[in-house]
Amino acid sequence: MRTKALALLLCLAAVTGCSTATDFSSPGLDPIPGSITYGGQPRTKLTKSPIGSSFPHNFIDQYGQQVEETYIIQPDRSLKIAHREIRPIRFGRD
Repeated sequence: MRTKALALLLCLAAVTGCSTATDFSSPGLDPIPGSITYGGQPRTKLTKSPIGSSFPHNFIDQYGQQVEETYIIQPDRSLKIAHREIRPIRFGRD
């Protein structure tokens, strides 16, 4: 019986850790030149996209690096940068 309870607790902890809830309270990343939100929020609102949905944005920054950002639509329809990955651009053969 004790083994089953332990297994149940471990499964419950694993499922809880896989939560897909969006954290609207965290501030997100600061925008950099090339970010959609650099210089302020966009004037147009994403009215048809569900709150909490995400989308990617790719651009080359001022240093020539490839940047991939992921935005999340907030309850007020503003955008929050949730993730950023920066990769140097490689020229020629590897």
